[in-house]
Amino acid sequence: MTFDSISAVLPAFNEEENIETAATRMADVLGSLSLRDWEVIIVDDGSIDRTGEIADSLARKDPDHIRVFHHNPNLGYAEALKTGFTSARHALVFYTDSDNQFDVKELQNMLPLIEDADIVCGFRIYRFDPLTRLVLSWGFNLLVRIVFRIKVRDIDCAFKLFRREVFDRVTIESKKFFVDAEVLAKAKYYGFRLVETGVRHYPRPAGHSTVRPSHIFSTLAELARIWIRLHFKSRGKRP
Repeated sequence: MTFDSISAVLPAFNEEENIETAATRMADVLGSLSLRDWEVIIVDDGSIDRTGEIADSLARKDPDHIRVFHHNPNLGYAEALKTGFTSARHALVFYTDSDNQFDVKELQNMLPLIEDADIVCGFRIYRFDPLTRLVLSWGFNLLVRIVFRIKVRDIDCAFKLFRREVFDRVTIESKKFFVDAEVLAKAKYYGFRLVETGVRHYPRPAGHSTVRPSHIFSTLAELARIWIRLHFKSRGKRP
């Protein structure tokens, strides 16, 4: 493996029942790899439960490998990821959610793929989510693929690996749940190479998702704004 250091970002909002397991599993996986250095970055996005307290306790136990950033108040999913990505110290940046719906051991399957790519996107082989969310996600993925011409089958899958330099070019402007699509759209615009690999998805063991059908309108507004910006930028004009 050419790359020998990884930062893993875990955004978290009111995940007191999940965050310790998520961070511990992530640290165990990274510690088992042949890496020169690694870190787990927990971004507590204004949680009103014990998420931040638990995260701080984990960092005190392993300050060399676990760092915590707190937002106060809640700034949204995109801002949590932006904090994690821009704070990452290492050559590779991985992210997944803190809800324990993925097996982070599957990160190992992504490492060989990043040798010939800039971004490795996971896609859920079978998705354990409510029917309403599945339908909305299907429509959103189809729309984004058409509008931005991104050949990725599961755009909002929260299991991705990046080369650090992607975020030297890609600046996140989204505030909420358009962030995955924004990063991939801008990565395509800048000519970064994307590949995909299947990952397993599991039911949420505890807690509740913060995604709501009402978010669709703000997400579509962000889609339109980013499309306009990239459209004019590609023609050397200002929107």
